[in-house]
Amino acid sequence: MTAATGTRAAYAAPHHETYAQLVDRVREGALGPDPSAQRIAVAFTTRQAVRHDGRGTGYRNEVLSLRLAGAVGSCAVEPGALPESALDDCVGADVRRLLDHPLLPVRVAALDAYLMHVTPHTPDHGARPYPLPRGSSLVKSRARAEAVVELLDLPPGAEVLVVGVVNSLLEALRSRGLGYVPCDLKGGVTEWGEPVVTDALAAADRCDALLVSGMTLGNGTFEPLRQHAQRYGKQLVTFAQTGSAVLPRFLGRGVSAVCAEPYPFFWLDGGPGVVHRYRTSDAAPGDGTCPGGDR
Repeated sequence: MTAATGTRAAYAAPHHETYAQLVDRVREGALGPDPSAQRIAVAFTTRQAVRHDGRGTGYRNEVLSLRLAGAVGSCAVEPGALPESALDDCVGADVRRLLDHPLLPVRVAALDAYLMHVTPHTPDHGARPYPLPRGSSLVKSRARAEAVVELLDLPPGAEVLVVGVVNSLLEALRSRGLGYVPCDLKGGVTEWGEPVVTDALAAADRCDALLVSGMTLGNGTFEPLRQHAQRYGKQLVTFAQTGSAVLPRFLGRGVSAVCAEPYPFFWLDGGPGVVHRYRTSDAAPGDGTCPGGDR
C-alpha cells in the first residue's frame, strides 16, 4: 500500500525519520522559511457535539487551529482540556516559539500550520483530491470513511487496528470483509457493543495493518505506532484532521498512506467538500517521504 510524495525538487533526500527529527528540522529552517519570522495571526477553537441520525451514541470534538498566512494548522484536544490562555499564547507568536510551547497540542498545531504554509495539499506536492458529496453529517462521514478505507490494500479476513474509533470507518471495514480491533484511550464500546481497547501498541501485534487517527500526534502516541509499522512492514494508513500536513512527511517511513483533511472539516458544512489522499506508490524513485480527532 502506498502514498504519494511530492515533487522531487521539494522532497528529494529527506533526512528526518522520527517525529522529533522532523520538528528539529523545522526549528532549524531546513524545510522552509525561518520559523521565528512566521507569526500566527489567528488562533481559534472549534467545538462540536454530534449524534448522527440512526446512531445510538454520539461524541464531542474540540480542535485548536492556528492561522499562518493562508494556511490553517489544527490539533484535536480532549473537550475542555485546553486552557483559555492557550489562544492568547498563540496569537502573534512566532512558530519557532510555539514549537517549544509546554502544551503538546499547541506544538502540533504550530507545526501543522507551518508545514501547510510550506507544502499545501496540492497535486504538485503529491496530494490527490477526493471529493466528498453534499449531504447530512452521516452521508459525509460515510463518504470520508470510504476515502480512508480504500487506502488499505488487504485481503478479506485481515485484521485492522483502528486507533481512534469512528463508527463509519468500522462500517466501511466490515463492508470489505475486514476484521478490526477498535482502540481509543477513552475505552468503552462501539456503536455495536464491541469492546474498545485502550493500549494500541499492545493490540498492534495481533493485527495485520493499522488505521490511525491524526489525534495520535496530539496525545504523543503516534511515534511508537509508526515505528511498529516500519519494523514489521505493516501498512499504516492515517486519517488526519490533526496534523494533515505533518503526516504525509512520514510516507515511506512507516506510513503507507494518508487521507488528509485540513480545516474546515466535513462536519462543519453540508455542502460538497474534499479530502486529499497520499500514497507511497505515487512516489518518485528514491524519494522517502513527502511533506500529512478526527471523527
